[in-house]
Amino acid sequence: MLRTLLIALLASVSPVWADVTAPSGRVIDCYCTDSTGDRVELGDVICLRVDGRMFLARCEMSLNNPMWREVQEGCTTSRLERLLQMGLASRNSGS
Repeated sequence: MLRTLLIALLASVSPVWADVTAPSGRVIDCYCTDSTGDRVELGDVICLRVDGRMFLARCEMSLNNPMWREVQEGCTTSRLERLLQMGLASRNSGS
């Protein structure tokens, strides 16, 4: 009994990440695209650069539309770039 209840509970939660099925029965792929137009699957996290700002974002669904949700300010690469720029700027100003 407990096993059946657990399976039913997991089955009811998992469609959050599933593709959408049209009334005709056709499956509609739901995904995000990155800045180069490449496909990014639901749940994947990537580093995005928007208006000179970099952050980690997860591809999620909101009101039946794929969208990017910020999950962390900055990215590992953006921190490295910032540190390098600061290091280069301080070297150039000290000369």
